[in-house]
Amino acid sequence: MDDQPGLQEARQATSMGAGHDSPGEAGVIGIALAAVLTAAFAQGSWQWFASYIGVTLLAVIFSFYRLPTWVPGLGSMYIRKLTAFSLVVGLCVAITIAPALQRSAWLFPMPGTRRVCPALGQYAGIQAEAALSDLVGRDRAALAHAQEAKIHEAVADCLSATTTLWLPVYGFAAAVLVGLGAWYLDRARVRREMGVAGRSAPRQG
Repeated sequence: MDDQPGLQEARQATSMGAGHDSPGEAGVIGIALAAVLTAAFAQGSWQWFASYIGVTLLAVIFSFYRLPTWVPGLGSMYIRKLTAFSLVVGLCVAITIAPALQRSAWLFPMPGTRRVCPALGQYAGIQAEAALSDLVGRDRAALAHAQEAKIHEAVADCLSATTTLWLPVYGFAAAVLVGLGAWYLDRARVRREMGVAGRSAPRQG
């Protein structure tokens, strides 16, 4: 007995959606490159502007990119595009949360590093005092400001280095969550549409 017309149409639509490129792929590639360049050219401490860039890239991705129709099978075009999409989103998420990870002990404790970084800051302050010893008898306020700046810079650079070291973990975790969530929702939507098409199709005698 042949399949019902509604099921045939749903399967044809599914196969057609899996075979064609979805719009916005070039944009996703460009966003990935922008995120990589943002991370590569970030010097010293992670600044909040990185969060703004990450949020902007995420908004562009979710606004203009659509995954193809879900089809079963790990080797399908859908899985390949979902993997690329999830990794790009994870990269943007990592850039977005980097400044918060660096500054918030409750969000990213880094117990070993956070104990070491203040000591490195104090050492940088001592170095600054030795280098600017001529100011001791002239302008103590300027010396104090210079020491504070060096201490802050050394601590921020220390925390930033460790944050960058752990960013791939957070980015990959975000990619896994996004990938699993998108896969589950797309599969449920396709199966629901096929079920509705099957129930609405007229029965053949």
